[in-house]
Amino acid sequence: MSGVTLGNVIKRYGDVQVIHGVDLQIEDGEFCVFVGPSGCGKSTLLRMVAGLEETTEGTISIGSRDVTHMDPAQRGVAMVFQTYALYPHMTVKENMGFGLKMNGHPKSEIDQKVGEASRILKLDDYLSRKPAALSGGQRQRVSIGRAIVRGPEVFLFDEPLSNLDAELRVEMRVEIARLHKEIGATMIYVTHDQVEAMTLADKIVVLRAGYIEQVGAPMELYRDPDSKFVAGFIGSPAMNFLNGVVKEGGIDVPALQTTVPVKLPADHVGRSVTIGVRPEHIEVDRAGKTHSVDLSESLGGVSYVYLMSETGEKIVVEERGDERSNEGDTVSMRFDTGHVMVFDGETEKRIRF
Repeated sequence: MSGVTLGNVIKRYGDVQVIHGVDLQIEDGEFCVFVGPSGCGKSTLLRMVAGLEETTEGTISIGSRDVTHMDPAQRGVAMVFQTYALYPHMTVKENMGFGLKMNGHPKSEIDQKVGEASRILKLDDYLSRKPAALSGGQRQRVSIGRAIVRGPEVFLFDEPLSNLDAELRVEMRVEIARLHKEIGATMIYVTHDQVEAMTLADKIVVLRAGYIEQVGAPMELYRDPDSKFVAGFIGSPAMNFLNGVVKEGGIDVPALQTTVPVKLPADHVGRSVTIGVRPEHIEVDRAGKTHSVDLSESLGGVSYVYLMSETGEKIVVEERGDERSNEGDTVSMRFDTGHVMVFDGETEKRIRF
């Protein structure tokens, strides 16, 4: 097992640059998730680590080896893709051991490694089946098992759960987390789903347009984002953002019909800012009449209430307990200013106070 180091990594396709000087250290045994919207460069970066995309500039190291220009087979990595890419005419056992067989490994070694991978992934009852007789989740487990059998230094996952339904995605998230705990290998996982990122990662790398926006542990990014982009991307439902202007007494927020008493330095007076508040930090005040309830989504133990301000801005509030708001109600809201985050109106960077 080895860590992965990216040093000022750049990727260009002709004149178009898609990865912009990425520096990143992934520790030995760490579960690192690349997350971001479509087109942010996360899969390209993963494929550069795998050797499936050429690195234009910079260096990629696995452990102490510079693998920047090595062939994929020499890098000591195994990749699990969105599609299962199983051989339909082979059994599960044959699929998992095929790579070792092609490389001339003895049958006893193949059987031992396939047996160990099968035990870890609970595939013992399916070894004689062919892929057509498996569910989507089982096929993806076989694909992961094929990677385990190779004994790589680093596992690479490229959105492996995106083809599964919601229930299977939850099941496979648990399987992958358990796999990492059991084998302790370095894993890099790409997803656009921030729920997967939050539940699986030791470290999250948030990417935006080929740049790293922020790196940190899941709850660190949730509680202390550096930018509006990270604050809005990490968390479900997303953070509420409301426009305002800094005054001497606080931030004037038209959508709230009030001034939020957040004290910023004097040189910020007159500047446009955005305040951010997470849904769980807002409380509905049914005695007030400032916002209409546009929609209420009940998920059982929690409801998400969508409020509409007079200025047309939507605000999502989390409600728990027996008393919930209903569509058509008129309410107000309150929140602790200690939970308010402020972002610069132009740069969208966090203003700390």
